[in-house]
Amino acid sequence: MLTQMAPPIAHAADPGEHSSEDRRPHAIVIGAGFGGLAAAVRLGARGYRVTVLEKLDQPGGRAYAYRQDGFTFDAGPTIITLPFLFEELWALCGKRMSDHVRLVQTDPFYRLLFDDGSHFECSGDPARMRAEVARLSPGDLAGYDRFLELSEKIYRFAFEELGQIPFSSFTPMLKAGPRFALNRADQSVFRFVSQMFKDPRLRIAFSFHPLFIGGNPLDATRLYALVSYLEGRWGVHFAMGGTFALVQGLVDLIKGQGGQLLCNTPVDEILIDGARATGVRLQDGRTLPAAVVVSNADAPYTYRRLIKPQHRRRWTDAKIDRARYSMGLVVWYFGTKRRYDDVAHHSILLGPRYEGLLRDIFHKKILAQDFSLYLHRPTATDPSLAPPGCDSFYVLSPVPNLEAETDWTTKAEPYRQAIEARLSEKLLPDLKNQIVSSHLVTPLDFQDRLNSIKGAAFSLEPVLLQSAWFRPHNKSEDIDGLYLVGAGTHPGAGVPGVLSSARILDQLVPHGATVTAAAPHG
Repeated sequence: MLTQMAPPIAHAADPGEHSSEDRRPHAIVIGAGFGGLAAAVRLGARGYRVTVLEKLDQPGGRAYAYRQDGFTFDAGPTIITLPFLFEELWALCGKRMSDHVRLVQTDPFYRLLFDDGSHFECSGDPARMRAEVARLSPGDLAGYDRFLELSEKIYRFAFEELGQIPFSSFTPMLKAGPRFALNRADQSVFRFVSQMFKDPRLRIAFSFHPLFIGGNPLDATRLYALVSYLEGRWGVHFAMGGTFALVQGLVDLIKGQGGQLLCNTPVDEILIDGARATGVRLQDGRTLPAAVVVSNADAPYTYRRLIKPQHRRRWTDAKIDRARYSMGLVVWYFGTKRRYDDVAHHSILLGPRYEGLLRDIFHKKILAQDFSLYLHRPTATDPSLAPPGCDSFYVLSPVPNLEAETDWTTKAEPYRQAIEARLSEKLLPDLKNQIVSSHLVTPLDFQDRLNSIKGAAFSLEPVLLQSAWFRPHNKSEDIDGLYLVGAGTHPGAGVPGVLSSARILDQLVPHGATVTAAAPHG
C-alpha cells in the first residue's frame, strides 16, 4: 500500500519576505496548531506582523491531514462544538467564515455501542434524548433532567467565566473559590454522573467526555460535565472537506493580514535577554528577533526544551517531570474499497470494562488486552474524502502514555490487528479484505513528531490541581514577552480550549500600536 503523505502547502521560505515597508512590531508564533493559528490571527488584528514557525511540512499540528491513495484522513480533531470561536476569527478580518468553510451538523452526534449489544444515540434533539434515556432506563429520566440542569450551571461557570480569565495571578482563583466549592469541583465526572444515573450504560454515556481532552472520567473534575450542555446547545459539527479545511482557512486569514507561515522550520530555542523573550533561534542556526513570542508547542516541551533552565523558576525540569500527563493514543487511519453505509459518522465502541480499563490506562500504566474505540467515518457526511464507492476511517484507542514503557516498535502492529479484528466483529464485516490504504500512529509519534512530553496526546492531564491557575499560564510566569496557547496551558485541550487560549491573549498582549519603536523587529 502506498504511503504518500499530503504535499506541503506553499509558503514563504524566508522571514525576510515581509515587506520592508511593514513597520508593525514583529510577533513570532511557534507551532501552527489551532491555538497557534488562532493566536496569529488575533495578533494580526492587534497590530502585529506575524510569522508562524511550524516544524512539520504543513500546518495543523494535531489537526494535520494525511492524503494517500486517494483518501483524506484528518489526523486529530474531528468534532467542532463551538463554531462561534472560529467565526470570531473570520470577523476580526472583516470576513464571514461561512463564505470560506462550510460546517454541517452531524446527526446523531455519535452512536455508543455497548459490549452487551445495546446502543445509545446522542443528538441535539431534547425529545429524542429523553426517549433514548427512557429506552435504556425509564427510572433514570428524573436523574437525566437534573443532570442537564446542573450541566448548564457548570457550563456557565466553567466555560463562560473561568474559560475567559487569564489566571495570571492567584487572585481570580481566590475569588472563584466559593464557586468551585458550590459546583463541587473536587468531585470527579464519573462520581457526579453516577449520582444522577443508576444504569451503568448511562453512567458511561454521560461521563466519557473528558477522554476527548485527555482526562480520566474517574479523576477529572466534574466541571467537565459541561460538555453535555455545550453539545446540546451548540451542536456537533463537521467541516466539509475535513477539519483541515479550517486549518487552511486560518492560514488564508493570516496571509491576508500580511503574516506568513514557514513550514519545515523547527525552533531550537526561545531567546531571552534578562527576563524578556527577544526572539527565537531556529534549528538551522538562524535567529529571528521579535517583540512578542507565542508558543503553541506543548507547554511542558516549551519550558523543558526551548528555554534554558536558568530562565525558569516555576517550570523547572523537576516540576515538569513530576506533572501528571494525559493518556497516549493509538490512531489507525484506513480506507476501504467498499462503503459501510450503516455506520454513523462518529461511533464509540465500548469494551467489556469501563472503570477497570481507565485505571489500567491512567493509574497502572499497563497496556490492556481489551479496549474501547472511537471510530470516525467522515465519508458518512462528505464522500469526497475517499474515492468513489470507498470509505475513509480513523479509529482511536486510548492507551497509557510513554511512562508505561511499552515497546511500540514491536507492539504497534499486533495492537492494530487486534483493533481490526474487533471492528470486523462488531461493526465492519470482512474489514481485513476491504482495506486498501493504511497508516498507523502510536505515542512514539506524538513524542517524536509532535514534541509531546511522554507521548501524551493532550499534554498535561486535566485534573483540578493542573487546571486554571495551576496550569502553565497564558502569560509566562517568568519571562516577559512570552505567551502560551494550546492544550498544555489554560483553559486546556480540545478545540474549544485551544481557541479560547488564543482568545485570552487579547487581554494579555499589548496592542501593537503601543509597542515602542525600540522593540525588536524581524
